[in-house]
Amino acid sequence: MKIIVPMAGMGKRMRPHTHTTAKPLLPIAGKPIVQRLVEDLAAVAGEAVEEVAFIVHPSFGKKVEEELLGIAKAIGSKGTIHYQKEALGTAHAILCAESALTGRVIVAFADTLFRAQLKLDKDCDGVIWVNKVDDPKPFGVVKLDANGIITEFVEKPQTFVSDLAIIGIYYFADGEYLRKEMQFLIDNDIKDKGEYQLTNAMENMKQKGARFKAGSVDVWMDCGNKNAMVDTNTKVLGFLWRDPGSKAGDLVSGSLKKENSVVIEPCFIGENVSLVNSIVGPNVSIESGATVTGSVVKNSILRGNTRVQDCVMDNSMIGERASVKGTALDVSISDDSTLG
Repeated sequence: MKIIVPMAGMGKRMRPHTHTTAKPLLPIAGKPIVQRLVEDLAAVAGEAVEEVAFIVHPSFGKKVEEELLGIAKAIGSKGTIHYQKEALGTAHAILCAESALTGRVIVAFADTLFRAQLKLDKDCDGVIWVNKVDDPKPFGVVKLDANGIITEFVEKPQTFVSDLAIIGIYYFADGEYLRKEMQFLIDNDIKDKGEYQLTNAMENMKQKGARFKAGSVDVWMDCGNKNAMVDTNTKVLGFLWRDPGSKAGDLVSGSLKKENSVVIEPCFIGENVSLVNSIVGPNVSIESGATVTGSVVKNSILRGNTRVQDCVMDNSMIGERASVKGTALDVSISDDSTLG
């Protein structure tokens, strides 16, 4: 089994945070999004993961690449780095990891997390995970027959076709077959909405007899913008808090320095965090080295070495080494910034 993670997008909707950190490396409950995604996929793969192929933009740099290789190594896999220099669509992105497209393959775009018991059916050519949405226009969608077999793929329909949105996680039984169909699109300059789309490659495979099933997830969590990140952080903290296999105390470092302060669970608190005369939580993630003084913070993400003083903070995301002083409700502050 191989896992392919396209993540070369510049994360414009997550600015200013993605000016300094690649979006998939932004933290959810103390771990980068892409690390949580890879760990979840490895846990449900049902077999050893031979390789994790990360598709990045060259501008991400060696430090990011080394962190990604470490994520693969931590699950016992070989990590490989592949480059997509220009955003030309989902099929083009996946094809950048051409050497990894052999055998059984999971493709997962690194801007979404999930909770599900994924099943990699052996009696079909692939599984595409979907979720019902209120507005399907921004998504690729599928239509199903009575047996849950996909009958049609439609990319970003502007008139209603289906409300079953493709969430960005796919299983293919034959990676080489997928590679050939995506290469066909590029060789013949076949585009949809101006890009080379994975849905077109899958539609071609289906027309030739391939059978794709739709898989469902219990919870689909987006990480596309600040509000979505904070909401996903809240959900993941809740899952971790309720997980019978984990201990509540595992989320809060033993090095926490707490003076006249209260932590309302669930929260993630990293190493050497200092809380003074403050109430933190619920649903707050604070990374290592941060200091919170005279404040009330809930439903927020504070990156490493931040300084928060005399604030009432909600639904906020504060970058590394940033300093916030005074009342600040619902803010998004980048690294090394000062507010108040």
